[in-house]
Amino acid sequence: MLFYTVMKPLVQVALRVFFRKLEVRHPERLQPPGPLLICSNHPNTLMDPLVAAVNRRQPIAFLAKSTFFKNPILRAIMESGNSIPIYRRQDVDSGAEALTTAQLEAQNEKAFGRCYDYFDKGGTIMIFPEGTSVQERRLRPLKTGAARIALGAEARHDFRLGLRILPMGINYFDPSRFRSDVFVDVAEPIAVAAYAEQYRQDPEAAADALTNEIRRRMEQRLVITRTDEEDELVTQVERTFGQHLIQDDEETLYDNFQLSRVLLKAVRYFEQLDASRLGDAREKLQAYHEELHHLRLTDDALETRGPAGGRLRRAIAAGIRLALGAPVYLYGLINNYLPYKLPSLVARSATQDVVFVAPIMLVVGMITFTAFYLGQTALVHHFTGSWLWALLYFISLPLSGFYALSYAGNLRSRLRRLRVLRLFRQQQPRMEALLRQRTDLIRLLREARTAYLAK
Repeated sequence: MLFYTVMKPLVQVALRVFFRKLEVRHPERLQPPGPLLICSNHPNTLMDPLVAAVNRRQPIAFLAKSTFFKNPILRAIMESGNSIPIYRRQDVDSGAEALTTAQLEAQNEKAFGRCYDYFDKGGTIMIFPEGTSVQERRLRPLKTGAARIALGAEARHDFRLGLRILPMGINYFDPSRFRSDVFVDVAEPIAVAAYAEQYRQDPEAAADALTNEIRRRMEQRLVITRTDEEDELVTQVERTFGQHLIQDDEETLYDNFQLSRVLLKAVRYFEQLDASRLGDAREKLQAYHEELHHLRLTDDALETRGPAGGRLRRAIAAGIRLALGAPVYLYGLINNYLPYKLPSLVARSATQDVVFVAPIMLVVGMITFTAFYLGQTALVHHFTGSWLWALLYFISLPLSGFYALSYAGNLRSRLRRLRVLRLFRQQQPRMEALLRQRTDLIRLLREARTAYLAK
């Protein structure tokens, strides 16, 4: 618990830095007093519990697979973070520590007992009923463990405990990329006492029914694709032309989430009733992206903004801002480059499993930025002998780092736009054909949207 209390503020800052946007829909549903059992999908290993923990005021205990507790150091961290081990057959079937069926059941009964005691004290526990973490927009079959724990805890109190299950969906827009987005949609809680009569008649049937209800509510709050091909198609449309399909002036992550779900429904609709239109869109989109890749461009670089007469003025203004901001950018780059680059290098060399890249980057980033900032500040104090200069320097580090990050993005965007102008001078017919491809695609997608909404 001490580890949880000490680390939570640091993790909150780290997540706000790691994610460009972290949006929670119905955040008030995360705040009721316990006992509470949070059930979530599990696409991004250790990031998923952290996303939940920083958004709930009351501490959360986590059910985690037993393999995390084998290493003594990691076990100490997990236990101080209020985690409870769950023993899965696939994790304990080999090696010197292999368990018999009876031993496995005894270990998990002990874990269930710890959960019951935690609920008795009004605590909150988080569990991932899929049982494994896979970085796909899928929801795998749910294990009945969450339902059995909840029903067992209530049965100990003749269903007067007041335990609720809170399903939620965590949607990452690019799980392993720094400065990506995450959208969390929290469902209405399920009163476990509502299954009391069914549990008394048939505990297994009650667990199955409760698991099905958890799944139903989670599915409503997730983008779930059926195949990699379908996921690729929808991802290409939403990332490339999403701004043309969202009607609101103020785009939120919930808008993007809704767009993804509507696109999936539309894809399945056209598969059944107008497969030729879907095939045409798929082929044209693929060809357009291949041409962008060959030209080293992005769709955003081709987007025109505002009236044509003001483009030169806006370009000059952007150039002036970049020129004036260059010294601050260089200052931020020099002071933040190493702690910024090291997490990515460590993560890529430490694992080939994509689901562990983001957690490793986050943890290493917390260490590198803390160590570098403190060390650099100590050096400034050593050479200046002034705590005031050291404090001002320390404050400047994160501010200049964020500015350098923003500046680099703006610079890349401006360079891509300049590349577009250069290509128009050098390869005008090819660029005009690319713009016709883009216009045709936008028209095709808008017509498809109109046809789908009118069905």
